[in-house]
Amino acid sequence: MGKLKINIVIAGRTYPLSVNNTKEEEGMRKAATAINKLISIYEQNYAVSDKQDVLAMCALQFASKVEISALERDSTDREVVDKLNELTNLVDSHLE
Repeated sequence: MGKLKINIVIAGRTYPLSVNNTKEEEGMRKAATAINKLISIYEQNYAVSDKQDVLAMCALQFASKVEISALERDSTDREVVDKLNELTNLVDSHLE
């Protein structure tokens, strides 16, 4: 199966892309829609005259969400490992 050729519009510009499958296409289209919605929100709420500034603000918001999620996941993972270690120690102490 070959790559699918699609066109994605972001901030009024069309970008031709190749994707591997329809799931990837759907993800790209949803991402473009989210970006365009955020661009619209920034343009309505802030006096931004340059699209590059709006796109930079969008990139920062999306990237920060990814990083915050990763930090929260790492924190949760550490808590789970700590709890498992506590339970292991408790079981070990009762088996001795």
